[in-house]
Amino acid sequence: MLVSGPPFVFLAVFFLLPALIMVVASVRYPGEFGALAPIFGGVPGEDRGLTLENYGVFFGDWIYAQILVKSFGVAALTTLICLVMAYPVALLIARSPKRYRNVMVLLVILPFASNFLVRVYAWMIILGPLDLLFSRFAVIVGMVYVHLPFMILPLYTNLEKHDPALLDAAQDLGANAWQRFWRVTFPLSLPGIFSGSALVFIPVLGMFAIPEILGGKDDWLVGNLIKESFLGTRDWPFGSMLSLMLTIAVLAIAGIAAWLARRGVAHA
Repeated sequence: MLVSGPPFVFLAVFFLLPALIMVVASVRYPGEFGALAPIFGGVPGEDRGLTLENYGVFFGDWIYAQILVKSFGVAALTTLICLVMAYPVALLIARSPKRYRNVMVLLVILPFASNFLVRVYAWMIILGPLDLLFSRFAVIVGMVYVHLPFMILPLYTNLEKHDPALLDAAQDLGANAWQRFWRVTFPLSLPGIFSGSALVFIPVLGMFAIPEILGGKDDWLVGNLIKESFLGTRDWPFGSMLSLMLTIAVLAIAGIAAWLARRGVAHA
């Protein structure tokens, strides 16, 4: 209990309780001036109590499903590009002499020393003269730039722990460089790939600043709708409902990925 208690309390306070608050908020009416209408009392004639109207709007209008699918597509593409770009970098760092590794890791995390918005606005200056601003391409570029270190670091942590003797043994058995990578290095790096993919995919889904700065209205993702519901129209019930739909979708994909991973291990 002393070991499992603190993590359970942490999850209950910072995950379960906020999730329950969002569930309750999603079935409330918006107040006359935004936020939440009181369940009891309030202004005469104001809608109050509980309602499933927000869910009816979501499932009754195809536009919200389109935005959700588009958000998952952008997140998946960003994750794939980050993986392709991060793997060689992580492999280079892991196979470099130890005296250089700390410096190379420092260079990877160095962009975090500057403000996030400053780095995103810098891309406006870069992409503007190229006439690439306010496009899906600009959004993907910004997403990859911001989240690339989150893919490199887990991969490097994993690759650094690989035993070089395994590659030597594969070479002694006649495996060429590609075979050594595909049959030895890549399978051993799958935990790092899964960790990095989760660290990129999930934050990209909820990102709203990059699409709002580098993209246009046509490139809004579900994060922009949630942000607009809470801070723009102040329709907290609708924003809570969107947040729950996004959470359920992420959990469903995570469950499917875990199931496929278990099937892969079972058939290996």
